[in-house]
Amino acid sequence: MEPLYQQTHKQVHEIQSHMGRLETADKQSLHLVENEIQASIDQIFSHLERLEILSSKEPPNKRQNAKLRVDQLKYDVQHLQTALRTFQHRRYAREEQERQREELLSRTFTTNGTQKKILDIANMLGLSNTVMRLIEKRAFQDKYFMIGGMLLTCVVMFLVVQYLT
Repeated sequence: MEPLYQQTHKQVHEIQSHMGRLETADKQSLHLVENEIQASIDQIFSHLERLEILSSKEPPNKRQNAKLRVDQLKYDVQHLQTALRTFQHRRYAREEQERQREELLSRTFTTNGTQKKILDIANMLGLSNTVMRLIEKRAFQDKYFMIGGMLLTCVVMFLVVQYLT
């Protein structure tokens, strides 16, 4: 039992050092490191099953100590497995955010295309070009009315604050 325990314990420490490499690995080798770590964890779990069997066959005076050591290894490996899954989850979320960001940046938001579509729909509905020009002129005038109203509101608010405080 002792040589298998030592080998498994050594593998746990190797995985811990590989976990540090995950943070510094580039995107191409990241999957390789993750797969290598996962394969090592799977191998350790099979070693732990064998160690549990062997620990139950130890003499009664050593059995409790052997089971305790195996349980500690099992806890460490489960902790490493959880850390790997957490890292993978963060990486997947980060990749998804980057993909969504790129998708948003690749979109073009143009008002000209929208205006052309509105004109096409209006022509389909039978509105003449003259009516469309009047609508566009009105929209242009409304923009100035809105800006003027905002400025007037700001001036009134300033005067109220100035004279009432």
